[in-house]
Amino acid sequence: MKKALKIVVLAKQVPDTRNVGKDAMTPEGTVNRAALPAIFNPEDLNALEMALALKDRTEGSTVHILTMGPQRAADIIRDAMFRGADGGYLLSGREFAGSDTLATSYALSCALKMIAPDIIFAGRQAIDGDTAQVGPQVAEKLGLPQVTYAEEITEIKGQMLEKADKMEELLKQVAKVLANNTNYATMISTPTYNGNKLKFIQLSQVDDHQLIVVIVMEGNIVKNQIVTLDEPLSNEALLKLNMLLNTTLNGLSIDQITLGLIARLKEQAGIHSEVVGHVLDAVAEIIHVDNDMEIYTSGATNIFKYPELSDKQSAQEIISAFEEKQQLTELVTQTLSQEDNTGIQVYIGNETPVQTMKDCSVVTATYELGDGMKGTIGIIGPKRMDYEHVLKSMKRLQNELDQMFHKKE
Repeated sequence: MKKALKIVVLAKQVPDTRNVGKDAMTPEGTVNRAALPAIFNPEDLNALEMALALKDRTEGSTVHILTMGPQRAADIIRDAMFRGADGGYLLSGREFAGSDTLATSYALSCALKMIAPDIIFAGRQAIDGDTAQVGPQVAEKLGLPQVTYAEEITEIKGQMLEKADKMEELLKQVAKVLANNTNYATMISTPTYNGNKLKFIQLSQVDDHQLIVVIVMEGNIVKNQIVTLDEPLSNEALLKLNMLLNTTLNGLSIDQITLGLIARLKEQAGIHSEVVGHVLDAVAEIIHVDNDMEIYTSGATNIFKYPELSDKQSAQEIISAFEEKQQLTELVTQTLSQEDNTGIQVYIGNETPVQTMKDCSVVTATYELGDGMKGTIGIIGPKRMDYEHVLKSMKRLQNELDQMFHKKE
């Protein structure tokens, strides 16, 4: 049974700018809020809709609105309740008047610490400000992971953790069964995003000295990282940097971002070349191919069944490789980096990428989950291994894993 969720939606009451009259602006050039009718911020309604959809899928969950403003802002809480929300919270007081995004996010984050929700939704931005900063700032102040420009929720945290646990157990079992079936040592890696090509980069200013870098990769994987600034960026400069980075880097993998390309980017960025350098460092860290890869092994002691591998030095080197796993990681990385890596590879003796296994034969195969996710299966044994049996076992397992993970054709 799914856990009931405590959901909070950040929302704002804004002036309706659809019918602007002559009294819409003050002599100082600011919005005359008293002269315009107040409405529920349209993009916050999108957040409310997504929150209510999640509530419908998780029995016992609740949705509450959190807003900040004058007493009349309570109207959007009532509006939300008419739409299906369970209630709301209003932060109101003269102390909050004229708050910028930094002050607003601070007040909201303090309230959220008291409310302690399981998940928070926010619209992209308010139509009376267009900064798109409050949501990300709240997440940073609370130390919470964030996803921007979300269109749909397909999984929730509990399901993802359960799925990850099941995959770990499955892969361990695969390595064990393969070792028992072949009488050789076996390994299998967790799937990683092969290629890791960039689809989109979005830079958004959190405050005067921080940028949030949102990176969308192949497979629609979204990751983000905070970059520190020496001085604030203007909205115009931020727009130009977003255009420069996306025009230049779209569709490239980390290996294709060369020193020459970095130099050209920095030159085009002019006085903001240092910012570009920080952003590229963040990109490299986020999309590195070895991120989060685990390797599970089984049957290492099977090598003692073969006299040519059972001498002290050979056995010690192979056992060390299985225990430390660094050399196995290099084997997986090399296998996945090959352009045509969907078949079965056989390495005999000195052909083996792992030098401590030069007295062995290594057979590898790639399995796929779709959307660029790939993992490696490996069998390590003597040069005289039963290749026909190994290749049949490997091919059968490769097909079974592809089908099990619903590979997209």
